[in-house]
Amino acid sequence: MNPTPLNDADLDRLEELLEADIFNGDAMRLDEIQAILCAVVSGPVSVPPTVWLPEVLGEGMASAEGDPILGEAVELLMRLNNDIAAALLADETVSPVLYPLDEKCEDYDYAAWADSYVFGAGMAGDWYELAGKHADDLSELLEPMFLLNGMLKEDVEKSGERWFAPAEEARLVADIQENLPVIVQTLYNFWRNKRAGGTVKREEPKSGRNDPCPCGSGRKYKQCCGSPEKLN
Repeated sequence: MNPTPLNDADLDRLEELLEADIFNGDAMRLDEIQAILCAVVSGPVSVPPTVWLPEVLGEGMASAEGDPILGEAVELLMRLNNDIAAALLADETVSPVLYPLDEKCEDYDYAAWADSYVFGAGMAGDWYELAGKHADDLSELLEPMFLLNGMLKEDVEKSGERWFAPAEEARLVADIQENLPVIVQTLYNFWRNKRAGGTVKREEPKSGRNDPCPCGSGRKYKQCCGSPEKLN
């Protein structure tokens, strides 16, 4: 258990510090940092703070050395890292920090969260290569992140394949958004099993694309009637 978990006041203070002038506007937002740390603590190899701290605080970190604001920000970030690691280790899942896309606060920026997670995963090297014979399993588990950040749609359209109909795309995205904490936990468990030398299970979080196809074919929905080629 983390002996000094962050409370709401700590998180508010961290948000304030990230906007401090010493970082010259280069520091990432709290939602992006949380996503990066979720990937960092989940991955196949250890990523030290000396690697991820300069990424999340930007170039201003070097010039701010010795500044008490930097020291406070780093201390809070390390506690955030420990909170996330403890929660995932205990299978408690992590509730994503999300910012609204506009002042109406009707939609939230899941794309930025997913994009930051993918960026954080890259700090540990090539996840697919490190997954070895389980690379296909990993690819399937990461697919929701690439759907949320738009990369999956971009790749499909570039290849000339047909993408999902708008209503179906919206349903898939909403389903992934709802299950994002479980998706993150499942990715953590994937690498935990790999590190322990255990069997990697193909248990995936609830996702409409992975439900049995209602046509009765026995295949997953995304591989049958839900494939882009069969959607108008």
